[in-house]
Amino acid sequence: MQYRSSFLRRLHERGYIHQCTDEAGLDAACADGRITAYVGFDCTAPSLHIGNLLSIMMLRHLQHSGHRPIVLLGGGTTRIGDPSGKEESRKLLDAAAIAHNIERIRSCFGNFLDFGDGAHDALLLNNRDWLDGLNYIDFLRDYGRHFSVNRMLGFDSVKLRLEREQPLSFLEFNYMVFQAFDFLELARRQNCILQMGGSDQWGNIVNGVELARRVDGRALYGLTSPLITTAGGGKMGKTAAGALWLDAAMTEPADYWNYWRDVADADVGRFLRLFTELPLDEIARLEALQGQESNEAKVILADQATELLHGKPKPAMAAVEMAGEALQGEGCGLLSALVQAGLAGTNSEARRFVREGAVRVNETAVLDEARRLTVGDMTPEGTIRLRVGKKRQRLVRVLKD
Repeated sequence: MQYRSSFLRRLHERGYIHQCTDEAGLDAACADGRITAYVGFDCTAPSLHIGNLLSIMMLRHLQHSGHRPIVLLGGGTTRIGDPSGKEESRKLLDAAAIAHNIERIRSCFGNFLDFGDGAHDALLLNNRDWLDGLNYIDFLRDYGRHFSVNRMLGFDSVKLRLEREQPLSFLEFNYMVFQAFDFLELARRQNCILQMGGSDQWGNIVNGVELARRVDGRALYGLTSPLITTAGGGKMGKTAAGALWLDAAMTEPADYWNYWRDVADADVGRFLRLFTELPLDEIARLEALQGQESNEAKVILADQATELLHGKPKPAMAAVEMAGEALQGEGCGLLSALVQAGLAGTNSEARRFVREGAVRVNETAVLDEARRLTVGDMTPEGTIRLRVGKKRQRLVRVLKD
């Protein structure tokens, strides 16, 4: 459809929209005034991970379109655990662990959203504020009667577990009821009319839309993003070391940068649209690059994605800084540069990497352990790329004299 609102038009053009409960109604609401929308994040770990990034970017686009985003942390619902997309029950966390995770997770949003008291400044809320005070009997009487168990059994989050004969506890079955109540409560408290999330949240979101209609006669909306997998069919953000965390203390910025630099050629254009804010015409140009030139697009993707999360200066670019004068004359020893960049622990280890053929300078294999870096290795941007193996790499940023 042709969108009137800049928000939905932007999401559509960049590939964020998968399902919407009422596109025409939501588009009209966004076009006619400022709306408030939220995404919920449970606090099962001390950091969010790259799988949460798409929803965070949707909140960012919402705010840049003049609307107000809400980040809802699940201080209450984390005590139950969301069964969506899971083949087994989550490990239950105590209140102290959840509180610790919440404090750590707050920092993941700082460079994406502007928080404050302004009309479209983001809010950070905790659903424990209203869930902890519920009386279970009253809650069941007032809200439980609006949920059809027959229909709930048909939602993917439940259906998948039952089809595989995997246990689904009554505790987890309650999760979708509480998430629906969250939406109703945010509508009442903050006039929030839109919930966004990944496609695995569709059933939970629809429950909230319908609960608000039945209880308060409110018109609420749901919008989901597609499941993002790599061109090879793998899970987004899955690495040999495990999840790719958004907290720099759990995933070094340089490793985060390397993840984006190493994506498949077929993923570059899609990831540039979803995880950067480059103009679409520039993305089209980068997406058309072929062969060795496609590395330019990957470097830009890595730079832009890392800068969004960690801010300036680009951490991966600053992994090692070298004075320009050090490259004059005989240059700087490669072994020393590998150690300084954190790609080798000692000169002896760096020497072994060279002998094994694992080291590359600007994508060219190096077999000479006496190799030195010189001004001739510098790109026009003043950088030199060092790589050990297929995955570990750094950009040396050469400081001007």
